[in-house]
Order: sequence, then structure tokens, then C-alpha cells
Amino acid sequence: MDAPTPRVDFPQALSGLFSLEGKVAYIPGGYGGIGEAIAWALALAGAKVAISGRDGARAQALAASLKDAGHDALGISMDAHSVDDVRASVDAVASHFGRLDVLMNCVGIQREQALLDVTEEAFDEVVQVNLKSAMFLAQAAARHQIAGGRGGAQIHLLSVRSRFALRARGYSAYASTKGALVMLIRQHAAELAPHGITVNGIAPTVVRTEMARHWLDNPETHEQLLARIPLGRVAEPEDVAGSAVYFCAPAAAFVTGQVLYLDGGITATQ
Repeated sequence: MDAPTPRVDFPQALSGLFSLEGKVAYIPGGYGGIGEAIAWALALAGAKVAISGRDGARAQALAASLKDAGHDALGISMDAHSVDDVRASVDAVASHFGRLDVLMNCVGIQREQALLDVTEEAFDEVVQVNLKSAMFLAQAAARHQIAGGRGGAQIHLLSVRSRFALRARGYSAYASTKGALVMLIRQHAAELAPHGITVNGIAPTVVRTEMARHWLDNPETHEQLLARIPLGRVAEPEDVAGSAVYFCAPAAAFVTGQVLYLDGGITATQ
């Protein structure tokens, strides 16, 4: 058998590895601390960006800031408690920009309740927002990506709680939904691979955002966190944003069904 012909066009092939020029990225949950960093990162990489969340005014405000900086952006309202609203938001983004290439799902909530105190209402809400909305965001996005015939990428934000339980905390709903997302990612990766659509996840440890303030402002829990992380710090929003750009970009075209544990070494040592 003849040896394969070596490639001689590496400069051309490698020049756009992290470029998102011409791509449209939809970021549900995109105005939170992590989502906002991701929205800016994808826009700076060249993407047209749509941001959504329950607070439409916040989504529009972030879109306005992106526009002021010269980027093409859209802010809309989307309630992850409603499958109809989830589907309508995806359709609105695709209609506005004429295409949809990337789903970067940053939606997620936590309702902390100890095991013996978990209520059906709270558990169902976390399942709806963290897992069910992810399923139907992915489905709606896939329909547009398949129809467009250009492949695409879907990325879901998870947590190290998809892999580790947490002692002395009521994380039944949160941890179980994040763990379920791992298998949702793998299943969707398998089903969408024939269409050239990759599906991956990013699972950070605690990120320095407003949501994590109760951990970081408490000296005891802060020290406990740092003691568990080999790199000796918590994640910053830009750490997550860098990984998001990678999974959306041509650099990750052969990566699918994977979860990146963005954890400073926790999963390597525990």
C-alpha cells in the first residue's frame, strides 16, 4: 500500500484554527458571569452572537455592549422553564441571522436542599432547567444545523459535580442533572456525528462569579476550595471562555462526545 501523501499546506490549514468568522453562535444563559465572558470571547473570535435568558433586558444590554464594540449581536428573552419558549428562541436566532452554527448552552440553576428536605417542586425545576431545556435546545439547534448542511458545534456547560458528589451539601438535583448531561452529550454526539456536528461539554470547578460569592467570601470555604485544587486557585470566567472558543472552532473539529474538566487538577488527584 502506498504511503499517504504528506500535507504541504499546513500554514493555510492552521491559520484559522481558532477563527469563528462567519459563524452564528447562540448562548442561552449568556448574560451570567461565565456566559458573558463566553459571549465576548466568541464575538472577539469573529462570531455573530445571540444571548438569551429569562431577563430579556439583561440579554439586550449585553448585546448592546457588544454592538458598541463593533460586534454583531442580538439579545432576546428565553425562559428555560418552557420547552415552547426554548424552541422559539432558537428559531428566532436562526431567523435573525439566517443561520445557526453554534449552540453554547450556559443555562443552569441550583436549589440546594438536604436529601431529607428535597421537595418535588424544587427537584423538578432543576431537572427542567438544567437537563430538559438542554435536551430541547440541542434538538432545536440541531434541526437548523442539519438543514444548513454546514455542520456545527454544540457545547453544554456542566460542573465537576457531574463527576463528584459534595459532602454536607444538598446537591441531589444539581449533581444528578449535571451527571445526566454527560450522557446526553455522548448520545447527541453519536447521533449528530453523521451531520458533521460535534457535541461536547465544559465542566468547571468553582468559577469566580457572583453565584460563587458565598463560597469565596467565606474564609473557611475559600481555604477548603484552594486546598483541593492543585493549581491553588479557583477558575476565572476567562478560563471557561477560552475552552468555549476551542470547542466552537475548527481546532476541535475532530473532538466530540467529550467533557473537559476545567478544574485546576481536581479530577487528576481525587
